[in-house]
Amino acid sequence: METLESELTCPICLELFEDPLLLPCAHSLCFNCAHRILVSHCSTSKPLESISAFQCPTCRYVITLNHRGLEGLKRNVTLQNIIDRFQKASLSGPNSPTESRRLQPQRPYTATISSTIAGTVVGGGGGGTSGSSARGSPATSSHSHSHANHANHINANHSPSVVAKMEPRISCQFCEQDPPREAVKTCVTCEVSYCDRCLRATHPNKKPFTSHRLVEPVPDTHIRGLTCLEHENEKVNMYCLVDDQLICALCKLVGRHREHQVSSLTERFDKLKAYQVSPGRVSDAVMEASKTSAAQTLENNLTNLVKRNSELENQMAKLIQICQQVEVNTAMHEAKLVEECDELVEIIRQRKQVIAVKIKESKVMKLRKLAQQIANCRQCLERSSALITQAEQSLKENDHARFLQTARNVAERVAMATASSQVLIPDVNLNEAFDNFALDFSREKKILEGLDYLTAPNPPSIRDELCTASHDTITVHWTSEDEFSVTSYELQYTIYTGQTNFISLYNSADSWMIVPNIKQNHYTVHGLQSGTRYIFFVKAINQAGSRNSEPARLKTNSQPFKLDPKTAHKKLRLSNDCLTMEKDESSLKKSHTPERFSGTGSYGAAGNVFIDSGCHYWEVLLGASTWYAIGVAYKSAPKNEWSGKNSSSWVFSRCNNNFMVRHDGKEMLVEASLQLRRLGVLLDYDNNSLSFYDAMNSQHIHTFEISFLLPVVPTFMIWNKSVMILSGLPVPDFVDGVATDLQEQQQQMGLCRQESPYLTGMKSCH
Repeated sequence: METLESELTCPICLELFEDPLLLPCAHSLCFNCAHRILVSHCSTSKPLESISAFQCPTCRYVITLNHRGLEGLKRNVTLQNIIDRFQKASLSGPNSPTESRRLQPQRPYTATISSTIAGTVVGGGGGGTSGSSARGSPATSSHSHSHANHANHINANHSPSVVAKMEPRISCQFCEQDPPREAVKTCVTCEVSYCDRCLRATHPNKKPFTSHRLVEPVPDTHIRGLTCLEHENEKVNMYCLVDDQLICALCKLVGRHREHQVSSLTERFDKLKAYQVSPGRVSDAVMEASKTSAAQTLENNLTNLVKRNSELENQMAKLIQICQQVEVNTAMHEAKLVEECDELVEIIRQRKQVIAVKIKESKVMKLRKLAQQIANCRQCLERSSALITQAEQSLKENDHARFLQTARNVAERVAMATASSQVLIPDVNLNEAFDNFALDFSREKKILEGLDYLTAPNPPSIRDELCTASHDTITVHWTSEDEFSVTSYELQYTIYTGQTNFISLYNSADSWMIVPNIKQNHYTVHGLQSGTRYIFFVKAINQAGSRNSEPARLKTNSQPFKLDPKTAHKKLRLSNDCLTMEKDESSLKKSHTPERFSGTGSYGAAGNVFIDSGCHYWEVLLGASTWYAIGVAYKSAPKNEWSGKNSSSWVFSRCNNNFMVRHDGKEMLVEASLQLRRLGVLLDYDNNSLSFYDAMNSQHIHTFEISFLLPVVPTFMIWNKSVMILSGLPVPDFVDGVATDLQEQQQQMGLCRQESPYLTGMKSCH
C-alpha cells in the first residue's frame, strides 16, 4: 500500500492526485499544480493566456499547450478512479497507511518534498518512482529515528505534568465563540486546527475531505512551515547547493535555481549534522561532501556562540554573585548606620541630661547667693530706716534740754552710719545673673553635617623623582590625596624579573616582602642587592579598606669596588685609596700569589668583588693613556697573558689609534673617538650582556652577548700612563635607554645564546 500511495502522489504538492492531467510524456500532474506552474511564469508583460508551454516536473519534457491552455490536456480518468478506490480501501481499517498518517503527526513537510525533488533532480531518476525512492531513503529513516529518540528523551526526563506545561494550549481556529474551544485535530491539508464540533461540521466522511490529513493539534507555525522568499505562499522544501539557500519547488522548476544542483532538506540536514556532531563516525565520502563553506561557517559560528555563551554565563554568575554581595554588604552597612546613629543619639541624650543638671545646680547655687545678698541688704535697710526715724524725731524736739540730751548721741550714730555706708551696702556680683553662660554647638553641628560613610583611601602615588638609592638601599617617597583619612601605609617590594603583567606578578605573593604600619610618606629599605631592579607598591589603608599605588620600578646602584692590591702586577703602582693604577717600569717588590697578574706585558689588576647578579655600571677615567684593555673575566682566567686572549675574559682595548674588542683570541675593530677620555662599562649579568660606552658623548660603542656561567670580576690593563676607576654609580639614562633597546631587538630577532662562555655575538652601534 505504501508503494501504491507513492505512485499516486503528485510530484509538486506531494498529495494524492486531485483532478489529474495526463501529460504527453505519460506523467501525471494535478490540475491546480499545473496552474501554479503557469502562474509562476506570469509577469506584467506576459499574462497567463500568453503562456503556451511548460516543463514536466518529472522528466523535463516540454508540454505545448493549445489555445485552450490546460483545458486542452486530457484528464487522467483511470488514475482518478484508482485514487478513489485507494481512498475507500484506506478507510476500511484503522491500520491502513492513510489512517495511520491521519492519526499520527505528519512527517516534516519540507523533508518529504525535498526528498521527492532531490530524487528527481540530483539523482537524475525519472517517472513517479523517484518520489518513492527518496521517501524511503535511509536519511529520512534516520531523521525520523532521531526525532523519535528526542521525543523519548523528553518523555523520560520530564513528568507528564511538566510536559503538559511545556506544550501550549492550541485553540480551534474555526470557532465563532469567545474564547474558542480547544482543538482536537489539525488538518494538514487545510492548515487549520479544529475542535471536535467544528471538525465534524467541516470534514464530513465524503470526498474530497476523506483525503485530508488529520494530525494531533500542532501550532500554526509548525504546520505552515517556512515560505519561499521569491514565491509567495510556497513552502521551502529543498536546499540549493550552489547558492546555499532554501528554495521551493517552483524555484527549481521555473526559477533561477533550475540549473542548480539541489538536495533534499533531510539529506542536507543529516550531512551537516554528521559533520558537526560526529565527524569521526561518517565515511570519507560523506565527510568530503559535507565540508562546505556553509558547514564550516555554521560550525565556527556555533563554536564561537557556545564559547560566548559560556563567557556570558560566567560573567553573569560573577555579576549575580556581586549583586548578592552588594545586598549583603548594603544590609550590613545599613544596620551599622542605624547602630552608629543610635549611639550618637544616645550620646547626645546623655550629654543633654548632664548639661541640664549642671544648669540646674548652677541656678540653685546662684539663687542661694543672691538670696543671702538680698537678706543682708534688707537688714541694712531696716537699720538705716530706724536711724533716720530717730534723727527726724530729734530734729522735731522743741524742748531744749531733751534735744541736747539726744542730739549728740543721734549725731554720732548718723556720722558713723554715713562714714560706714560703703560697708553697710553689700556688693552686687553681676556674674551671678547667669547671663555669661552660652551653649555653642556649632563645631559639633558641622561635624554632624559632615557625617558620611568612610571609603577606602585613594591610591597613593610613588614619586620617582624623589626616590633615592645606594648600592644596597632604596628610599621610596609617595604622596596621597587622602592623607588625613589614611591610618597607615604598607610597602611591598620584590625583584623585577622583566614580567610586564604586574597583576600576575602581584598575585604571586610568595616573592613579595612587606613592610607594614608605616606612618610617614617615605621609607628606606635596607639590605637590597646591588645593581638590581625592584618593583614597589604602596598600599594606603584605613578602616574601610586599602588601595594600591601604581607599580614603580626602582634600581639600586652598582656594586662599589676598588682595585685589589693582591692582583696588581708588580710593575703597577696603586694609589692609597686603590682607585688609581699607574704603569711603573721600576720593579716593585711584591710577593707572588696565584691571583696576581704576572708575565711580560700582562700589566693588569682586578677589582676586589665578584659579581654574579644584577646590573652594574662603572666608569674608567683614561686620562692620557693610549694603550689599555678594560673588561671582565672569570676567576679562572689566566693571569700571565693579555685579557681577551682566552675564553674566560672579554675586554675593550685601545692600541694607540686602534680600538677593538677582544675575546678568546678573536679581535674586532670598533669605532670610537680618539678623544675618548671616559669609558663607561655596563655589566648586565641577569640579561647576559657587557656593554661599553663613550660616557662623555653618551654614545654606545659595543655590546658582548655572553651566557655567564660563573661570577665575573672587573679587570684593568694598561701599558702606559694611568687610569682611575669610578664605581658604585647609578646607570645613566642614555645607557639605560640603549640597553633596553638592545634587549628588545634581541627578543624580536630571537637571538639564541649558547650555554658556554664563548662570544656568541658582537655588534657595534653608533
